[in-house]
Amino acid sequence: MAIARTGLSPFLMASTVIVWVSAVIVMGILSYLISLDNRQGDHIIYGEVVSVLTTALFLAAFVLHTYAGFFLLFNLIFSYLWLVVVAFFASDFTYSNSALLHAAEAFSFIAL
Repeated sequence: MAIARTGLSPFLMASTVIVWVSAVIVMGILSYLISLDNRQGDHIIYGEVVSVLTTALFLAAFVLHTYAGFFLLFNLIFSYLWLVVVAFFASDFTYSNSALLHAAEAFSFIAL
């Protein structure tokens, strides 16, 4: 008796939700920082773009109920984008005294 698997495995679904929630948190923090000062560096803008794309595309994938391979492709592509964000934030924010910058760095690592 063959059982057709539809949807995501629980582990893949949980990891995708964690990535999405972390991207939303990073997007919120970076949006707040950008609203304070329009002269932000390129690294913050890059992190904002990656977090917005992650939020939008993963949300679209949730709504469309796509198959697991589609989520794996998203995770593979965005893992490299988030790796660059983590490297930028680690080089920029590690020695700062701002709790918001440290939170953005930590949640971008979780999104990786």
